[in-house]
Amino acid sequence: MNNPYNIKGPYNPNPPKKKEEKKKRTILDLDEKQLTNVDKIIAIASGKGGVGKSTVAVNLAITLARMGYKVGLADADVYGPSVPKMTGTEGQMPGVEIYDAQGNLVEDYGQYVEDCTEIILPIEKFGVKWMSIGYFAKPEQALIWRGPMACNALKQMILQVKWGELDFLLVDLPPGTGDIHISLVHDIPLDGAIIVSTPQAVALSDVEKGVNLFRNENINKHIYGIIENMSWFTPAELPQNRYYIFGKDGCKAMAEKYNLPLLGQVPLVQGIREGGDEGNPAALLDGPLFDAMKAAALQLLK
Repeated sequence: MNNPYNIKGPYNPNPPKKKEEKKKRTILDLDEKQLTNVDKIIAIASGKGGVGKSTVAVNLAITLARMGYKVGLADADVYGPSVPKMTGTEGQMPGVEIYDAQGNLVEDYGQYVEDCTEIILPIEKFGVKWMSIGYFAKPEQALIWRGPMACNALKQMILQVKWGELDFLLVDLPPGTGDIHISLVHDIPLDGAIIVSTPQAVALSDVEKGVNLFRNENINKHIYGIIENMSWFTPAELPQNRYYIFGKDGCKAMAEKYNLPLLGQVPLVQGIREGGDEGNPAALLDGPLFDAMKAAALQLLK
């Protein structure tokens, strides 16, 4: 037979087929299975950045854990994840469990598995389960994502994580009222939200937008109340004095306007900032922040 391809050596018209390498096919399983044993899912939101929303979220989670509750926190601020830094878990990598199509745990990750599902294991510290996009990116890396990609990342941070049995899952939202917020309320079985603000007028004008987002007729989620951060400053040498640097009772007036509880007021204290910078949140110890967070937690439990 002629050699149509001009191949040197004997021509074989039926060469042996190369053995195909089987690759593991992973299914992105984004249903609510991992939330089955989660009692309440609460968003921590703010209309404006820089009001200390993540500080409140992290310390509220730790306070609830200190009170004996099982708590998880999902850092949904995909563009500026700060939970790893604030909890001293930077550089840690969440584990993964792989399950086959029948739901059996795969012990040998090297074996071929048809239609497997990967479940992320959260980082555990201070009695809280933590999950953040910050665990999968370098601290200095900017995540240049459009809305749909950011929304998918948010869903993975919540729906693809092995939360187990929780009394509370807090979701630390990015500031504003954009795609991620809309995706959350439509795709996650959210029980409600807590709004965080500082007392000055500039921040409060954005609080109204946040309240109206959750009260929109197409969303209609319960708002547990408002937590006022940086309410006053008390110098160590004058513990009885309060200086209202950002204004007085701004969140109280806003709460009354919208018929919402004022869940707590957090003073401006140097130790709160230091605790977040050092990865040891201030609510780990008794003090003004723990007292304010406990008061807010007790309101949630009513």
